[in-house]
Amino acid sequence: MTPTGSGGGDPAAWDVARPRRPGRVAGADMAGFGVPGRLAGGLRVVPHPAVMLVLEVGACRAVVDDGAGRRHRGSVVAGPWGSQVECVQVRLSPVVARAVLGVSPVDVAGGMAVLDDLWGRDAARVREQLGEASSWEERFALTDALLARRCDVRSSVDPEVARAWDRIVACRGLVRIGALAEELGWSRKRLWSRFHAQIGMPPKRAAQLVRFDHAAHRLVAGEGAARVASEGGYFDQSHLHRDVMAFTGLTPATVAGEPFLTIDDTAWPAPERTPNRGPVSRPGQFPAGGGGFTATPLKNV
Repeated sequence: MTPTGSGGGDPAAWDVARPRRPGRVAGADMAGFGVPGRLAGGLRVVPHPAVMLVLEVGACRAVVDDGAGRRHRGSVVAGPWGSQVECVQVRLSPVVARAVLGVSPVDVAGGMAVLDDLWGRDAARVREQLGEASSWEERFALTDALLARRCDVRSSVDPEVARAWDRIVACRGLVRIGALAEELGWSRKRLWSRFHAQIGMPPKRAAQLVRFDHAAHRLVAGEGAARVASEGGYFDQSHLHRDVMAFTGLTPATVAGEPFLTIDDTAWPAPERTPNRGPVSRPGQFPAGGGGFTATPLKNV
């Protein structure tokens, strides 16, 4: 994200809004962002286990650089922001992403696409409607209606694929793919093929991404890398270091200070917890802290 202007470098000064009511589409969550000025050097969006849909508000036009060095303008889909930038960001579980977007996440070349290319004139109409709205709640209501309308006319993923995704999320990525296939009554080859085609990456890569996401948020919370590695399913601290570098190109210490992650708990509150059971997620949802669903890191977004 590369807005123009000044004063937007401190995430504490951002306007971050949350809907007052849950949306109608399970597996879709949203937040509103207002950035008051320029972000020096841009803002790096760290990969997360969700498809990120960014809907611009009104006439503001964002410039986004993807992981392959391509530059995009306008509302985008990251697969996973002018003087003042305002947008509604939607986090889509990959289980419902195809129904909302009209294409599979795997069809979003390079992990990112401009929404105009996917929705045509509808993308411009959405941008105008959001710009005419007088409050964040009105913008959230418009976005929720859009998501529900698109889901009504499109199919989602196979039930077995949805179950596989939910299992990966529930286990925080610590699941054996062979055992998962057996649990579903599928062969490993069939699970790999269906999951990759409908979710956008192979199940093993999805498990690595979910595990990384959990580890990244523990690092941001101030936990030491050694503890995060030992409790997060990594062989050792160097294994965690390699995984973080593979997804972000950054060291664990640098990821822990990323501005985009420091506001995560404000924009995307953690799910409620029950004693000795950890986070509770509804079917088809992703863990707290979701964002750009992509196997390649996004940079300078």
